[in-house]
Amino acid sequence: VQLQASGGGLVQAGGSLRVSCAASGRTINSPVTAWFRQSLGAEREFVAALSRSPDYTFNAVYADSVKGRFTIVRDTQNNMVYPEMDSLKPEDTAIYYCAAGSSVARDITNYASWGQGTQVTVSS
Repeated sequence: VQLQASGGGLVQAGGSLRVSCAASGRTINSPVTAWFRQSLGAEREFVAALSRSPDYTFNAVYADSVKGRFTIVRDTQNNMVYPEMDSLKPEDTAIYYCAAGSSVARDITNYASWGQGTQVTVSS
């Protein structure tokens, strides 16, 4: 699976932003798309994940730090997954990465495919 992240940018606190992840290749073997982020000097942390069941139902999981503010959206036409990020805070500032894997996990080692990072900066 090849992943291409896009979007991000600069936004004021309280604003909204979207980062996208386009997948190509053998996505059938990678039913989970996850988002992680890494701020300066910190470890990469789990943000959210969307999993696809064999019957093509979908389930989203969120980190406590973004629950209620971020919503995973699926664009089936373009085979993209993206978190709608609302009520952004300065502490959301980080490089955001998308990843693909076969199961939902908050551990980065669970994911074999990664997109390049995209910067999100939230000013106070």
